[in-house]
Amino acid sequence: MKILVPVKRVVDYNVKVRVKADGTGVETANVKMSMNPFDEISVEEAVRLKEAGIATEIIAVSIGVAQCQETLRTALAIGADRAIHVETALETQPLGVAKALKALVDKEQPKLVILGKQAIDDDYNQTGQMLAALLGWSQATFASKVKVEGDSVQVMREIDGGLETLAITLPAVVTTDLRLNEPRYVTLPNIMKAKKKPLETVTPEALGVDMTPRLTTLKVAEPAKRGAGKQVQSVQELVEKLRNEAKVI
Repeated sequence: MKILVPVKRVVDYNVKVRVKADGTGVETANVKMSMNPFDEISVEEAVRLKEAGIATEIIAVSIGVAQCQETLRTALAIGADRAIHVETALETQPLGVAKALKALVDKEQPKLVILGKQAIDDDYNQTGQMLAALLGWSQATFASKVKVEGDSVQVMREIDGGLETLAITLPAVVTTDLRLNEPRYVTLPNIMKAKKKPLETVTPEALGVDMTPRLTTLKVAEPAKRGAGKQVQSVQELVEKLRNEAKVI
């Protein structure tokens, strides 16, 4: 079984995000970038499926600027077999990405697509669902456990009331949650091996896909800073402030 794993290059989760002075977006110049954490979990899960003898090949895919190849090399170092880079300078948005992924799925014919439930930069949480709709495939989102048996996939997912287990048929799209697994540490030998693994570069035009952005960002602003806390001397004073100042009771 062939598995396709899309990965996205985002601002590293340890970096404090700063908004541009003109409010058009976040600052990315001279900022450390890395693989989206949810996508890192997806790559790890695909590698575990291969190690279990279920998957035969893992293809990592990234869509965006030339620097996305660094993210793909990380995926290859984790355990992906080869990579495809869809190079574009346009802003990547869920529908355009889903269309590009559909074109790659039609070309590569994987049985399973595993991707992060969302990217930590835009938090759209739409690409996996859109891809499943375009393909007409089964889908299971927010997976915290994945078990493949023959042509069926059992996916445990967290919901407000507890845990829900779905059984879906292959081919399918699965989006991953944080509790699915803990990605392995990428070792230096594997990083060196990743440099020799094949990485193909294509364009959206070659795939027959129009990735023109359909959403316009009007303004980006930092959240309001929290005010300083206040100490109270008694429960009565606390209740009074909650009622008259905070107005929460």
